[in-house]
Amino acid sequence: MAVPKRRVSKTRGAKRRTHYKVTLAMPVKASDGSWKLPHRINKNTGEYK
Repeated sequence: MAVPKRRVSKTRGAKRRTHYKVTLAMPVKASDGSWKLPHRINKNTGEYK
């Protein structure tokens, strides 16, 4: 079983995690011209693409 030889410092762990970013979902234009979030049902038409 793999076991770390030494403890990873807080700084080193934080440096590794700097690339884990949360990106906001960008709205897309639906077929009827309204804006909606991707992978959601369009409330105007009831369409899911």
